Amino acid sequence: MTTDVINLTLKDQLRVLVRLLKYTLPFKGLIILAFSMLIISTVMGVMTPYLVMIFIDEYLTPSVFPEEEIMWLIIAFITVNVLAVVTTYWQIYLLQRLAFKVIQELRIDAFRKIGSLGMTYFDKVPSGSVVSRLTNDTQAIVDMFTSVLGTFLMALFMVVSSFVMMFILDVKLAFIALLFMPVIVTILLVYRKYSARYFSHARGLLSDMNAKLAESIEGMKIIQVFNQEKRLQREFELINEEHYQYNLRTIKLDGLLLRPAIDMIYILSIIVILTYFGFLSFETSVTAGVIFAFIQYMERFFEPINQVSQNLNIFQQALVAASRVFTLLDDKRLEPVQQDKAAAKITGGRVEFKNVTFSYDGNVDVLKNISFEVPPGTTTALVGHTGSGKSSIINLMMRFYEYEHGEILIDGHSIKELPKEEMKRNIGLVLQDPFIFYGTLTSNIKLYHSAMTFEMVENAAEFVGADSFINKLPHQFEQKVVEKGADFSSGERQLLAFARTMATNPKILILDEATANIDSSTEEKIQESLMKMRSGRTTLAIAHRLSTIQDADEILVLNKGEIVERGTHDELVQLKGIYYKMYRLQNSKQ
Repeated sequence: MTTDVINLTLKDQLRVLVRLLKYTLPFKGLIILAFSMLIISTVMGVMTPYLVMIFIDEYLTPSVFPEEEIMWLIIAFITVNVLAVVTTYWQIYLLQRLAFKVIQELRIDAFRKIGSLGMTYFDKVPSGSVVSRLTNDTQAIVDMFTSVLGTFLMALFMVVSSFVMMFILDVKLAFIALLFMPVIVTILLVYRKYSARYFSHARGLLSDMNAKLAESIEGMKIIQVFNQEKRLQREFELINEEHYQYNLRTIKLDGLLLRPAIDMIYILSIIVILTYFGFLSFETSVTAGVIFAFIQYMERFFEPINQVSQNLNIFQQALVAASRVFTLLDDKRLEPVQQDKAAAKITGGRVEFKNVTFSYDGNVDVLKNISFEVPPGTTTALVGHTGSGKSSIINLMMRFYEYEHGEILIDGHSIKELPKEEMKRNIGLVLQDPFIFYGTLTSNIKLYHSAMTFEMVENAAEFVGADSFINKLPHQFEQKVVEKGADFSSGERQLLAFARTMATNPKILILDEATANIDSSTEEKIQESLMKMRSGRTTLAIAHRLSTIQDADEILVLNKGEIVERGTHDELVQLKGIYYKMYRLQNSKQ
């Protein structure tokens, strides 16, 4: 069973609907115009049976056909129907335009919210699920505006106007017709109760399918290497089958409680009307035009309800989809907030950790009372086995996660008080597996910094040695980059990441195992680039290959979230502790 399910009560649905309708408020002019077209269209629809009634009772039944009066009646009939067609077209067009405006704003808000979410959110929510909320769920909301909102408003106006005309024709029979409303409302409420449950599960399963698909595409190499195609296929088929079953339940519910049930009530109402007029004819004369008009108004009363009920499934899907988008918008797992102080500036680049303790889940501490100092212009390396806490230190330093205990200072200022722009401008990060964006080499190095010139891009590439392969490309810096930079080797991608980092000339450099995935032939060039990058900069480096950090000013050895050894390479080797064993083990493999 999917875990991505949102169960909505009637109160929840009303709350979601009100919140969704608030997105229409900036477009009041569009709404007023659409409503005007809707009202005119409805009035024209109500006028048609009345004109036919006049023709039947005043001209057809007595067989009197005055040429001028008949002509005016025909002109009125044609005018009414032409106006109905034109205003219906504009009403549909304006409502669809409103729908796309609303979804445009909603998607912008959702995408903006994704950018503000912290890493704790992305640790728990699959990327496919997030994509599903911004694509499938928002499209379902479009369908609600285009298919349901117009139909509902038209139905509301048509039902009210039909009742008014029925009261004008016969008050007693209009009250009898009104007795069918509780039955109709009961049917719709029962439908809402069960359909909301089914649609919620169906949307959650669709999200699961997207997540499974995204994960499979991302990990296709591993899937094929370990012969996992059939297992993934079975898992996908199970989710797909469950999604199919829930959709099948909604179809059965639609077939039972929507048009068939409403049609049955409509047939009963016609029987009641004809029976009433039959008994009434024994006491007084009943005109054929009145009977025709009343039946037409009854049809105009029930048909909009039928249309609304037919679109209830879209409406329910849209509310469930909207609630999923709003759940994303309301998520509190935000990135850490900076308590900006204008006086807090990064000048020399001194980094200090003071008694920092940190836990991802609030239960197990992955860092325990961490304290160290990196003087300006020096290099401190972090080494240790997997899970020792190296990456957690980097994560806190980059403000990917919030910490509660201890202090992290840069030039004496808490990193919580440094303005975000100040940190991003002065701290450069190079990851083990650099992410290369779709676009050009220039856009990947520049990352759309408005103040960065092409000359600065060239200088950064030359500084790290990336120009050696860029200048050999057909289009050089304007060379197109496919998704994730798949056309380039791992070493070339790493050099691009170096150039991207150095283009902003940061004072502090953070290297997260920057040479871990580099082949031996490329490592020499990478090491030369790293030496130039580190020169004169405060550097905090996670190292997998100990040979790459032997010249570090200080090496911190972590074990189970604690610093257990510290010193230079030579000092740690002489200590013959954990570092010495790691160094001996790596050397023995060479």
